[in-house]
Formats: sequence, structure tokens, C-alpha cells
Amino acid sequence: MKVKVQTLDAAAAGEVELNDAVFGVEPRTDILHRVVTWQLEKRRAPTRATRERSDVARTGKKFGRQKGGGTARHGDRKAPVFIGGGKAHGARARTFGHDLNKKVRALGLKMALSSKAKDGSLIVLDNLDVAEGKTKALVAHLAKLNLNAGNSRALFIDGDAVNVSFAKASANIIGVNLLPAVGANVYDILKADSLVLTRAAVEKLEARFNG
Repeated sequence: MKVKVQTLDAAAAGEVELNDAVFGVEPRTDILHRVVTWQLEKRRAPTRATRERSDVARTGKKFGRQKGGGTARHGDRKAPVFIGGGKAHGARARTFGHDLNKKVRALGLKMALSSKAKDGSLIVLDNLDVAEGKTKALVAHLAKLNLNAGNSRALFIDGDAVNVSFAKASANIIGVNLLPAVGANVYDILKADSLVLTRAAVEKLEARFNG
């Protein structure tokens, strides 16, 4: 699949051949749903466990007589009724994540990339260099690319590392998200209205699946 390459000024900069094994996979809703669910569950923070009676480090020595003391027959100081004792019916640690096969995760990412290529919302840029890292200059570039800042969400994916000037210029623009190629994920790609890849990002993503 051939896609035209543009500059940030929307000028032509050649073409790039996209690997059909990565950008030409037919999307399946069930696979995408499984991967997105897995991602969102992995983001959930687990509950902090409280220390119950068996978790408290206090003496286990019986400190009173069984009878005749006028108090309850406690066998140690770990009981919840004592200061420093264990918590009665405390919160338990829970993890919400579940395992997902690596092949399914890789397939989901391919399908997410392919869905953007299929519906025409994939843009390939030569690079993300912004003069002096100015936000005003980047806003003008986005307008030329028909990426209206604030009205739509655009995900930019670069190569090994994100472009410093672009990161600086886009830091306070609503709706613009920037990731390195290693951070490409199904949830962010599907959530974006437009997916913008650099030449370096295309190479890294294809190498990621073919390596």
C-alpha cells in the first residue's frame, strides 16, 4: 500500500510503501475490544491492603488469666479491640489486570493501525520539526493539514524518541498527543480522530512486527 508523505506545511515529500502485513490487516471488533479492555484494566490501581490480625507483629503471649480477671479471655494483643491490633474485616488487595497473549496484543495493534489506514485518517509526515518550538507555528501547520486543534484529537507517533521541538510546541495544545514508536498502543490509536506517523515511526513499527 502506497501512501503519500507530506511535510508539516502539507507539501508533498514523496511516497512510502506501507507493509500490508502491518497496515493492511482486516480489523476485527472482538480482538480490538479484548486489547482495549486489557489495557484499561492494567491501568487500574490496586487497593492497598490493611493489616489484619494475622499480619500484625505483636506478642502472642497470653497476658491474663483465663478466669477471675474480670476481663475478656484474650490470648494475645493482636485482637482488633486493642490499640495497634489488626484491622477487623479490612480492605483486601485486589488486582484487576488479566493476561493477554502477546500474539493477540500484536494483532490488535496491527488492526488498529490498519483501521486508520483503511478509513483515510492516517497521515504520514517526513518529520516533526517545528521552527524554534513555537506553538503558534505548529497551530498554523495543523491547520494546513486539516487537523483543527481543540476540535479533534490527533495522535502523533515519532521514531525512537519524540521530536523535542514538536513536544515543546504541542505541550499546551488541546487534542494533540505525542508518543514514541515504542509507546504506540491500541487504545490511544482508536481514541484519536487522526493518526499521524513519521517516516521513522513507520520503519520502527514495521520492524517491531517483522523483527
